[in-house]
Amino acid sequence: MENIPIRHIHEIQKEPNLSGRFSIRDIQVLLEGKDMVQELHRHDFFYMLVLEKGSGYHEIDFTEYEICNHSVFLMRPGQVHQLTLKAGSTGYLIHFKTEFFYSQSKLSQQLLRKVSHINFCNLDDSGFKNLYTILASVFKEYCNKLEGYEEVIQSNLNIFFIELIRHRQNKKASATDNNPYAQEQLEKFLELLEANITQYKQVSQYADILNLSTYQLNAITKEVLGKTCSELINEHIILESKRSLLATSNQVNQIAYHLGYDDVSYFIRFFKKHTGHSPEAFRRNFK
Repeated sequence: MENIPIRHIHEIQKEPNLSGRFSIRDIQVLLEGKDMVQELHRHDFFYMLVLEKGSGYHEIDFTEYEICNHSVFLMRPGQVHQLTLKAGSTGYLIHFKTEFFYSQSKLSQQLLRKVSHINFCNLDDSGFKNLYTILASVFKEYCNKLEGYEEVIQSNLNIFFIELIRHRQNKKASATDNNPYAQEQLEKFLELLEANITQYKQVSQYADILNLSTYQLNAITKEVLGKTCSELINEHIILESKRSLLATSNQVNQIAYHLGYDDVSYFIRFFKKHTGHSPEAFRRNFK
């Protein structure tokens, strides 16, 4: 079975001092006066594109964003994307492995979990300047590699993520701002979905992992997102199906088996119910 192309951080740029766990690159130098065009693929690391100036488009999990000045894109491992970044764009491209942050404090882990669901932000001049100044310091530390530079980079990224989360909260006030426990449990649930959707499809399975009752987990997802756990599980199955249909040439039965369905006809009915298309029609119409 063909898998969606996965890029690994060591294939992008080797960094022996950080053991392939982190890299930051200057976009202008990376482009070398040419457009960057990347076909649909996924990563096994976090991918962050921070653009002071930019044009083109960026599609993340089949949602297309127009690239503009003062924009931030952040993708977590497993998401699929394709990118066209025009020559003349400026900013930073950052890659880091999950363990680069999870080796730090619990606060760092919480920040990464919160920020990992922000795929796109467009900031005003003042907000972007604050973020860009932080990344300029990270880039300097990365290039100079003075004693303790790794810890300085991690600390600066913590501040960067705090600023990004503040921007999201200021732009869209939410009732969950007053319920950090619910937000944290939701983020853990979504993280588990990403990692286990081919194996676990029952609400009770995720509730057990989180040491919650199904009632508690459903209450959390309803409060924060206005959706039941089952709806979120179904959405993620469809998302993973779309990823495989558009990024691989696998047959529908192979995709069904990969997603844990022994009954291919059931999978086809399920997909059509939620998308309005059969898997083959979806592939023909959208690829």
